[in-house]
Order: sequence, then C-alpha cells, then structure tokens
Amino acid sequence: MKKHLVLWSSLLVFGSLLGYGSNIWADEITYPSKGSVTFEEDSSQTKPVDPLNPDQPVTPTDPEGNEVDPDKGTPGPLSLDFASDFLFGTQKITTTNENYYAALQSYKKQGSTELTTGPNYIQVTDKRGTQMGWVLSVTQMAQFQTAENEPLEGASLSFANAMAVSAVDQTYAPTINEGETETALIPGTATTIMTAAQKQGMGTWLYRLGDEKTGANSVKLSIPGKSVKLAKEYTTTLTWTLASTPENL
Repeated sequence: MKKHLVLWSSLLVFGSLLGYGSNIWADEITYPSKGSVTFEEDSSQTKPVDPLNPDQPVTPTDPEGNEVDPDKGTPGPLSLDFASDFLFGTQKITTTNENYYAALQSYKKQGSTELTTGPNYIQVTDKRGTQMGWVLSVTQMAQFQTAENEPLEGASLSFANAMAVSAVDQTYAPTINEGETETALIPGTATTIMTAAQKQGMGTWLYRLGDEKTGANSVKLSIPGKSVKLAKEYTTTLTWTLASTPENL
C-alpha cells in the first residue's frame, strides 16, 4: 500500500513539471494596446511672434518702446494676430519726387526688456483643423491726409520683398501677392496679399516684408514732387481683412 502511494505521488509531481515546462517554452504571445490623441479647434488669442524667428513669441512696440495694445489682435480659431504700423517719420518739404521707407518693426523678445528691430509684418493663425484655407487682404481706406482732410495728392503706398514665413513646414505656405513681387495699394480698393488654398496656411503664418537685409526698404511711400505738402502730419488707415475660403478654392 505504501509503495503504491509513493508511486502515485511521484507521477503527480512529474506531471506538474511537464505542465510548467510547456508554458516556459511556449511560442511567442502578443497582446495589442492602443495609443490615441484627439485635437479640437483653439479659440484662444495667439501672441505675435518674432518675424525673424517665427517659433518665438514677442511683444511688439513702437520705436520708442511703448507696447502695442495686445487686444488689437483677434481671438478665435482663425485670427488676425498682429499688423505693423507703417511709420515714415518727419521729412523735409521738397518739390522733387521722393521715396520714403517705413521704420522697421520694434519688439521685445520673450524674457528681455531690450528693443529689437525686424521686418514689418502681418500675422495670421489658423487653428480650425479643417484645412479649408483663407484669404488675407488689405484696404487703404483713404489717401494720406491731414486732420483737416487735406489730401497728399499722388502719394502711393507699396509693399516689396514679401514672403510667407512660419515655424510650419514651407510645404503648406500660402501664396504671396498672387505671385507679384511688388504690390501698390489703391485707396478705397481691397487688395489681396496672401492666399492659402485648401490644405495650406495651417498654423501661424507671417506676411513678412523683407528680411534682415531688405526689411528697411520694403514698405515704400512714393510722393510726387508736384504734390502740395503742408507742414502738418498726414495719416491713413489700413484695414486688414482675413476671410475663410471655400474648400474648393
């Protein structure tokens, strides 16, 4: 009886070892798991960026260092974040044809109180996530004129050396000025300056006027010598318009 019990016990132990051994040396086993991320449109306001380093936020100022009102930018998933003012300074009255160039854009880099200058620019952001495209246009509302509505006859404002710059891959760059190298504004008439077709213009894009070398000569005010010039300040208003475009643009 004892011998039988010992033998049975040995068989149980041997069988258990066989079972464990088969699990240790089993074929490769796999188990799938999942990664996921979902994006949605962003309606927050986008801060202006450095025209020479568009992945870095900045604080735009006037030439004296006074900060530009940050609320001038529009919030929303499709937004106009910033547009430079074009300042031509104080000039001597003359009877010859003259070209004057706007001062460079002044700004403070993130974490710095020192003023830096770079090309004038207009900044657009598309955070809709639809790839629908958009169109940026500008209208010079009236001829340069004094506070008493006295016009600067024949004055012409124009942009040159324009380029679309972004931290986004240039594969998605909008088209500048419909391919033109220089754009002259006509008072009272809207002019298209940058167009993002379908699958273009996602993220933040700058309509930048020049670079480190050409920025100082990219926004021009041409005034005929024959125009009457009073010893007063002349101003005009530019209205920038950003419009969404149909998917089939």
